[in-house]
Amino acid sequence: MRLSFLEPLYAEPGPFASVYLDTSRNVEHPDRAIALRWQRLRESLSRQGSDRALLNVLEQVVGADTEVPGAHGQAIFAAHGTLVLDGELPRPPEHDSARYSTLPDAMPLVTQHLPEIPYMAVVVRYGGLPTAETHGWVTLEAETGTWPASTVTPGERLHHRVAVATWHRTSLRLGHRLDERARRAHADAVVVGGDEWACNVLIRRLPHTLRDKVVRVGGRTPTDTGRALLEPQLDGVFRGRMAAHDRELVDIFIGRRALEGPVAEGLAATVAALQRGQVAALLLNRPPGSSLRLWVGSQPTQLALTEAELMSFGVRAPREERADEALVRALVSTGAELVVVPESELRLYEGVGALLRYTDPGTPSGATAARRTQTFRSPRPRPGR
Repeated sequence: MRLSFLEPLYAEPGPFASVYLDTSRNVEHPDRAIALRWQRLRESLSRQGSDRALLNVLEQVVGADTEVPGAHGQAIFAAHGTLVLDGELPRPPEHDSARYSTLPDAMPLVTQHLPEIPYMAVVVRYGGLPTAETHGWVTLEAETGTWPASTVTPGERLHHRVAVATWHRTSLRLGHRLDERARRAHADAVVVGGDEWACNVLIRRLPHTLRDKVVRVGGRTPTDTGRALLEPQLDGVFRGRMAAHDRELVDIFIGRRALEGPVAEGLAATVAALQRGQVAALLLNRPPGSSLRLWVGSQPTQLALTEAELMSFGVRAPREERADEALVRALVSTGAELVVVPESELRLYEGVGALLRYTDPGTPSGATAARRTQTFRSPRPRPGR
């Protein structure tokens, strides 16, 4: 998963207000419900130290996504009285939350974008007899997106209305248009629903490379919901699935690890590689919990397991921060990718590893780190903290 969409978050220093809020419209009196949720979060941010100007900036955009129907949420980030990022969440957050901290709380936004599978959805409608020797029309709608984020931010939709008598001939031309759109989107799958006869005619005329990616689905196929085309079916197709690009990175990691190639494994080795800007892709078995901490400096690559290590690099006034916040900042600033891979696919030492851009004599290997590092635990709370 590429994290370039988070770059605006790190263009300015903190502190940041990070808000995750359920802004679903499929409830009774949604505006009132959103206002009540926001009021609780506003009071929490005020207690944490947010000033009134920052709170007012957030309030201007809370619930402003009125054009998005159904269940969803908002992720809003602001700093120094300015809105930094406002993103739609394909699912409401498990719990509304508001955090005022030195680094933005970006990991929940990242995990809502996973597994980030590019796809094309196609709906073919026809209500007549299954033959071209009749009157009537076949309608086709197609949309590319990235699952699940495109649930609430659907892309441009292709519309075609074709006389049924010309459907066999016209579907060949449409197939090439769909192939072009799918290539541009780097689609992993083409999910097709609608009338069985009309769909079969289209699929048989698709280019072979696109036909091999087709997944047929049944069920209702409304096209006017304001959300992703074939949304319920897409959920069934992609649940538990990894993006092809991410799976390729996992396979590369497995191959390199077997040959003791350029990878890091374990928290110590991975953090050391992030310090040096060596990480091309960070692999996690699961996102770090909020209790896991790292020591950081003012620069994104200034992070370490201990305060002493960071001070040995000449970092003044290091501070302890949540590991997930520090890791996301380092990944975004160095252009590294993030892959969350289930343990059933790849069990990582301490749940973390990395594909490296390069190695040199100073690069600690995963095996070396495993021998010299015990399982990293969250530090014990200090008195008064």
